[in-house]
Amino acid sequence: MAKGLFKSGMIVSAMTMISRVMGLIRDAVVANLLGAGLAADVFLFANRIPNFLRRLFAEGAFAQAFVPVLSEIKEQHGDDKVRVFVGQAAGTLGTILLCVTLVGVIGSPIITALFGTGWFIDWWHGGENAEKFELASTLLKFTFPYLFFVSLVALSGAILNVYNRFAAAAFTPVLLNIAIIGCAILLHDMFENGAYALAIGVFVGGLAQLLFQIPFLFRLGMLQKPTFAWHSPEVTKVRKLMLPAMFGVSISQINLLLDTVIASLLVTGSIAWLYYSDRLIEFPLGLFGIGIATVILPALSKLHANDAVDDFQVTLDWGVRFVLFLGFPAMAGLMVISPLIITVLFDHGAFSDTEIDHVKAVSLGVVAYSVGLVSFMLIKVLAPGFYARQDTKTPVKIGIVTLVLNMLFNIALAPFIGYLGLALATSLSASCNAYLLYRKLKLQGVFVMSNFTLWFAAKCIVSASIMAGCVWYVSSKYLWHTWLLPEQVMLLVGLLVLAMFVYFLLMFVFGVRLSTIKDVRA
Repeated sequence: MAKGLFKSGMIVSAMTMISRVMGLIRDAVVANLLGAGLAADVFLFANRIPNFLRRLFAEGAFAQAFVPVLSEIKEQHGDDKVRVFVGQAAGTLGTILLCVTLVGVIGSPIITALFGTGWFIDWWHGGENAEKFELASTLLKFTFPYLFFVSLVALSGAILNVYNRFAAAAFTPVLLNIAIIGCAILLHDMFENGAYALAIGVFVGGLAQLLFQIPFLFRLGMLQKPTFAWHSPEVTKVRKLMLPAMFGVSISQINLLLDTVIASLLVTGSIAWLYYSDRLIEFPLGLFGIGIATVILPALSKLHANDAVDDFQVTLDWGVRFVLFLGFPAMAGLMVISPLIITVLFDHGAFSDTEIDHVKAVSLGVVAYSVGLVSFMLIKVLAPGFYARQDTKTPVKIGIVTLVLNMLFNIALAPFIGYLGLALATSLSASCNAYLLYRKLKLQGVFVMSNFTLWFAAKCIVSASIMAGCVWYVSSKYLWHTWLLPEQVMLLVGLLVLAMFVYFLLMFVFGVRLSTIKDVRA
């Protein structure tokens, strides 16, 4: 179990790294093409809506409810029963998604008015932001079908993960980034506004992801004829688990969407600044947090199905230890060198062709989001502790509390520090979410963080803090703002190497070895 989890986690992290790197390249293309003004605000808004629904329904709710039920059927009834269930789940989910997608495409102006309230009010009164509302309504017609494609991708990916085929599912998001980059390069001259080319890329990318996974399902023998089975016992079980699951792992996405609503009322550029800040946070979060969460949910579900209580506790403890090991240095590093990273990735073309210092604005957003990075990662590990036991009611209660706290933080901070208040509020509410999840697991007698892991966390914090100080000291010796891009890239690479060297050296001095990270029972 230990070696298998570590190996699977490394496979998922490696594939996710490719995806995240391509995602950063995609964001650099978007920044170069659209900058951080009106067009960027609108495209990122139109792209965020289906992505929010994807994370809420497909990854946040459906996957968390589907994987435990699928694992239980596999362990107790075998592959033949799994095939029947897969066909029923695909048919039921596909039918619902098709209806939702049609409603979304037809009702895009209503959706835009709901989530872009500031733009709608301006459009209604004929204000200067009326163009934003009209453009967003049109772009949403291109981006909304992505929800249909990617939700079915989440279904097939969950099946592959349960059967330990992690690489294919983890690599799939790369295709979306390739599609957006390709359309941006090939189609942007065909439209007066380059945002249309990017929106088409989202549609093409969703379709490509779905087509990519079909051969893997076929080889696994799980490519079944979809059948609508709303009332089948297994589908009914998934349905009952789904609704509360929406407010569990996906609570951070709800917070981000609420941030978008409030940001539409702030100065132009706020949505783009938040987006680019969030993208940098998503890199380590996806690489480490989501990577481990992907492999730990099927493992915990299997342990619960076999009533292996002690192994369940130990596996959760290992997951927490793993994300702390990588989360603290990622948090500290982003706080220190985010201005250089943003300059290298985004400060070109339309992004830099403005009097506004977008680099400073985004880097401050990164710092605000970084405060909650470790908490974001812990949520990805702790929430499966409930979902694997088919307990989705507890996370929903915690999620509602967290959602209320996020809005209170927004109201308290946004009037004074604008978009930074939104980012900081998200971080603070995520920290509350992680604490409440852990506290409930502890009260239920499911998981208590071991003393070994607590001491391990202390070593990570000290090592990351010293590492950040070294990197900051070295970077402050250079006037890299005036350098050419190749020189900035060389400095960035050098600082990253220095950061890894210092952190891992300190952890080694503190007695941490590979076996400490690799073995579940350290």
